[in-house]
Amino acid sequence: MIEIERKFLTLSDAFKGEAKRSFRIKQGFLNTNPDRTVRVRLKDDNGFLTVKGKSSDDGLSRFEWEKEISKSDAESLLGLCEEIVIDKIRYEIPYGNHIFEVDEFFGENAGLIIAEVELQNENESFEKPHWLGKEVTGQVKYYNAQLSKEPFNTWKK
Repeated sequence: MIEIERKFLTLSDAFKGEAKRSFRIKQGFLNTNPDRTVRVRLKDDNGFLTVKGKSSDDGLSRFEWEKEISKSDAESLLGLCEEIVIDKIRYEIPYGNHIFEVDEFFGENAGLIIAEVELQNENESFEKPHWLGKEVTGQVKYYNAQLSKEPFNTWKK
């Protein structure tokens, strides 16, 4: 139940041509406290309720618990969420021995693209695709819970 991941910006949208699948995600937060976030997600027609714990000091790992719920329950809970609901398309790209998940954001976060790779341990090495850019692991402003409070379009460029 411990999630270990690294986050990156992208240099281009070349990842789209390498994606094996993609799906639309709408997600909102019932709680964005940094010690524990509670997320409701609608991934295509599947609903999920997720609880995440506080990130480690380096931002690499944190507790995560997820439970599938019905689409109608997810839609109802999205109506109770904090103000900004995240809207994005997630692309899954196999590269080397890993799957990169790249999120292209819309709405208040349009223009932001974040790539993530999940690891088995914090020191695991992985091949980096040519479109992978600057690492932003541990930078709170790139967390979805934070993007729901301070979206990308409000950042000073």
